Amino acid sequence: MYEPNVVGDWQECDEHAGLRVRVHGLEKAEPPRGRDDAAEGLTYFRFRVTVENRASEHFGIHLEDGQIDVRLGTDGESAILDWRNSQFIEGFDVYPLRRATAVAYAAGTDTDLARMDIQVQLKVDEEWTDRYLWSGGVGLPEDPVGTGVRTGAVEESLACQVSNFLRKEAGPGVE
Repeated sequence: MYEPNVVGDWQECDEHAGLRVRVHGLEKAEPPRGRDDAAEGLTYFRFRVTVENRASEHFGIHLEDGQIDVRLGTDGESAILDWRNSQFIEGFDVYPLRRATAVAYAAGTDTDLARMDIQVQLKVDEEWTDRYLWSGGVGLPEDPVGTGVRTGAVEESLACQVSNFLRKEAGPGVE
């Protein structure tokens, strides 16, 4: 069964080794250039989509409003994505050990903001990646996460990560 990421998780892009994406920073926030008329009576929130390159070559990244879908509440109603206030990644080369971040503003009913799904599909070097899904909600804690670790799993401090690595290197039977 496919499990969505939790807001804050990193997702490795299967099609491009070393490239990973993350949805994070989900919070209520008013847009910087004023509210969209279509969002009358709705509550604004923002989130970030960060793309990180851990490979040895650069990737051309494209992420705009048509590549992000936000669904709210138990019925999965569509949120209004405010493209005028959002900052997307349009044709940017992400070099090794660098990141690029998009900041998206959206609006929905206040009661539905506690439960949302955010789906992202990147365009990398003129090729589409798979769609990746993050679940979360405004007001839910976003724990810091290590690489490949889901939120809610055992907290992984640097010391714990080093201990786990040394155990794996030592082989079976070593505790």
